[in-house]
Amino acid sequence: MKLSVLVFINALAVAIALSVVNFYFQHKWYDVMVTLTIGFVTSYVVFYYLIEKYVYSKVKLIYKLIHNLKLGRDLRDALGESTSTDPIGDVEQEVKEWAREKKSEIEQLRSQEKFRREFLSNISHEFKTPLFAIQGYIEAIVEDEFYDTEMAMQFLKKAEKNVDRLSYLIKDLDEISKLESGEIPINYTRFKINDLIKEVFEQLELKAKQHEIKLIFKQKYDDAILVSADRDKICQVMINLIDNSFKYGKPGGSTSVSLFELHDQVLVEITDEGIGINEKHLPRLFERFFRIDSHRSREIGGSGLGLAIVKHIIEAHQQTINVRSTEGIGSTFGFTLQKVMQSPLKQVIPTLKS
Repeated sequence: MKLSVLVFINALAVAIALSVVNFYFQHKWYDVMVTLTIGFVTSYVVFYYLIEKYVYSKVKLIYKLIHNLKLGRDLRDALGESTSTDPIGDVEQEVKEWAREKKSEIEQLRSQEKFRREFLSNISHEFKTPLFAIQGYIEAIVEDEFYDTEMAMQFLKKAEKNVDRLSYLIKDLDEISKLESGEIPINYTRFKINDLIKEVFEQLELKAKQHEIKLIFKQKYDDAILVSADRDKICQVMINLIDNSFKYGKPGGSTSVSLFELHDQVLVEITDEGIGINEKHLPRLFERFFRIDSHRSREIGGSGLGLAIVKHIIEAHQQTINVRSTEGIGSTFGFTLQKVMQSPLKQVIPTLKS
């Protein structure tokens, strides 16, 4: 509401009140009109001065401070003249927006604090488990004084496995930290995604046989699809996802890789025939150390950071990753890559050669 309208309403109300009182005592309409006129003029001047000096000017200053500080301007600039014609309404709007922003920030901070507590709890547990195991094996060997050399060798081998687990944890944590901070650059190159899949299959062929899982590529290796990405990091993504399918797959099952050409992207999907994942767990699947079945996951091994690393690598490429799954049937992890668009001339040349 504008200042003049506000003052007019207040002055008119006071003048009418004075006129009613005058009429009650004098019963003369002339005196009532004089009182109404003089009361209105006097009240208008007084109210305008008081509201302008002690209320309105302060509100205008508050509005200018809120508005300009939200824009990140210097405090001195905030004291300049405002072009707003309704600073009171603007202040109300600014305060509401500020309250909404603060509420959102508080909710975000609470979520981050919950994540931090869970992360500290998880990382503490992940480190304590192998450390206590190593400590137990070494204490048993020391107390036995190497009397039973066969037992000592078995314990040392078990301690070695737990040391390896600690090394994986530290290495993966360091990698995630560097990915988040941008210390590990993304070296974009053009390469054939079909060739990379073939190489990954060759690397994991022995491991697939050990798990009795068949690797299937649903396209042809000769139908090359060019993508632009960091070849080594995408190789790591595929190894992590396929290795994950071995851990939670079923003997005699299969893991298949499919490619889908979109407009300017390529969708890569890795599908397994494993135990599947309950739908309620899917939103948290890429969190660090998140395990659906903690006991089974730790028996299988791994740092619990594989999927988190995969997500960071894909997002560092400014691409997306998703998962869909059905319990008892299997899971499908899909991520996108930037496709290299070939010119029509380059597409025609191979056809002419053939």
